[in-house]
Amino acid sequence: MSLLSRVTMAPQGPEVSRLVYGVWRLLQDPQGAGVQRVLEKIQTCLDCGITTFDHADIYGGYQCEEVFGAALRAQPGLRQRMELVTKCGIMLVNPARPANRLKHYDYSRQHIIASVEQSLRQLATDYLDVLLLHRPSPLLDPSEVAEALQTLRTQGKVRHLGVSNFTPAQFDMLSSWLPFPLVTNQVELHPLRPEPFLDGTLDQCLRQRISPMAWSPLAGGRLLSGEGPAETRVREVLASLGQKHEALPEQILYAWLLKHPARILPVLGTNHTGRITSAVRALSLNLDTQDWFAVWSAAMGTEVP
Repeated sequence: MSLLSRVTMAPQGPEVSRLVYGVWRLLQDPQGAGVQRVLEKIQTCLDCGITTFDHADIYGGYQCEEVFGAALRAQPGLRQRMELVTKCGIMLVNPARPANRLKHYDYSRQHIIASVEQSLRQLATDYLDVLLLHRPSPLLDPSEVAEALQTLRTQGKVRHLGVSNFTPAQFDMLSSWLPFPLVTNQVELHPLRPEPFLDGTLDQCLRQRISPMAWSPLAGGRLLSGEGPAETRVREVLASLGQKHEALPEQILYAWLLKHPARILPVLGTNHTGRITSAVRALSLNLDTQDWFAVWSAAMGTEVP
């Protein structure tokens, strides 16, 4: 039985798990990235109800999708038990992409379609549950993007579309060109980054009833080990709340995001199976309003106005 609740990402979006497993560090696992090790992490996620996996074409120098896909080829039945999210649009300078002279963005119709088809091959699947445009580009032509995305949806290769790191204005602009709704905006969300809480990003998600995805929910580990004044203040509060709730600091941080009414979907970035299962405890933690604002005030360095 799943230990994790599920949520519909948007009114016309997919059903996903409340926590998401992010694969961007897949190749950094001290135990390697062989098929059996990747399968172990996939199975750990599925056993505790984490069924949504977050990818991007560029992760691991364009290699993570292929490594994950090798595991699905070994056990193809797993695909029906999960939702696959991936991203396109960032062009890295990398031996895998020799034509890229410098880092840039590409949202041409040709590139979007080619990138999705490459992701499908590497992930060993016929469709993506959600495709995200990875970063907004000054040259993004909404008409051309809409045409490419409509083609992919008609072909059944992409079921839902979202964005990542878009401002509310950029989100609205693209939405106005699409005949179907965007289902999420994946943004950096944690106590050290207050902007999405204040600049309309989460307000827009609430207005449109969509669940944002939170990348780097632990601030890349800084909230657990960073030495800056904000990190230190937050850790002191996390220690106090950890005693109150009998929980680990990272469980408190996940619960802090989960408490927000926008139904934030934290993206886990760990390679440790024990920390994957531990994260699920966050769903049962009941932070009260003052607990939440204790973390917020510690991150800001002052009480609320």
